[in-house]
Amino acid sequence: MLLNKTNQPGQNRLESAWRIVSAVAAVAFVCTAFAAPRAWADDPNATVATVGAHKITEKDLDAKVKPQLDQMHAMLEKRVDQLIADKTFDLRRETLESMTDDYLIQQAAEHDKLSVDDYLKKEYSGKSAVTDAEAKAFYDKNKGQGAAPYDKIKPQLMQMMNRQALLERLRKDEPVKILLEPKRIAVDSSGHPTLGAKDAPVTIVEFADFQCPFCKATEATLKDLRGQYGDKIRLVHMDFPLPFHAHAMDAANAARCANEQGKFWQYREALFSNQSKLTPADLKTTARTLGLNTTKFDSCFDKSKYDALVKADQAAGEKAGVDGTPAFFIDGRPLTGAQPAPKFQDLINDELATGGNTKQASAQ
Repeated sequence: MLLNKTNQPGQNRLESAWRIVSAVAAVAFVCTAFAAPRAWADDPNATVATVGAHKITEKDLDAKVKPQLDQMHAMLEKRVDQLIADKTFDLRRETLESMTDDYLIQQAAEHDKLSVDDYLKKEYSGKSAVTDAEAKAFYDKNKGQGAAPYDKIKPQLMQMMNRQALLERLRKDEPVKILLEPKRIAVDSSGHPTLGAKDAPVTIVEFADFQCPFCKATEATLKDLRGQYGDKIRLVHMDFPLPFHAHAMDAANAARCANEQGKFWQYREALFSNQSKLTPADLKTTARTLGLNTTKFDSCFDKSKYDALVKADQAAGEKAGVDGTPAFFIDGRPLTGAQPAPKFQDLINDELATGGNTKQASAQ
């Protein structure tokens, strides 16, 4: 990467000039219930295990494993379909933006009775052209590790900056509205614990499992995002305890019991900070450490008071296509797994730049 830039609304024309599109194979770290498939033997009757005189063949093993493999294949197909849908929207959006840019320039060139090439030469060398000092300042501010020397990329950089500056001038006379909407999934998050301003323009709904290590890994990213965006984003917690996590359901119940006493987020933070302390006794100790009324907490927890509501969250998640944790919906736009901050920023910035989801897929 030559330069490193975060695309935020309201940034100046120098910071918005540089756009680099790179194809990267991204791996989303997510807790799921499926194991990786094993290699198949050439001979289905080959023995793979013995118990005394009893033989277990490859065919026996495959028959036992088949239901899990079918589930795994279905899960992978769903994720591939979602990835294709996401990339398709990105490609359509970028192409549409390029089409509007080209049209603005073409119309301006026709107005000046010039070819597009001659018009661009005139604009890029006129009084509004980007100066070498501006280009160098932008490079110094935004260059990333391993960036090419300024002198080598100066022509490319100045051309891109000049184009962006020209487009910003043209948009003042001919405002551009991108009306293409991404796919949004409606998630009813009403009545759930929230963190952030109630009227925040962007809502992030998270389906989480307190025993999932990837949910824990994402906590630092979410904290950084809240620090970066402040009242512009709101985080909503929903439960999705996975069946192979022995303490996930108990932890979800306990966190809701803590919520009764106004300490959900403190309790959530405590659970993620030490996922080895999730037994019923540990969960009660955490409540005591946080200064909760232990009599009320223990009564709530021992009755599994919120089992039905936790299961309702699971059903809502499954309806929305969730099959692992963490799973996020940013104004209804899905993002799965322990993704790096830039993945979140791309969606948040896009929502802020386009006014957010005016139809609000997530219930407020």
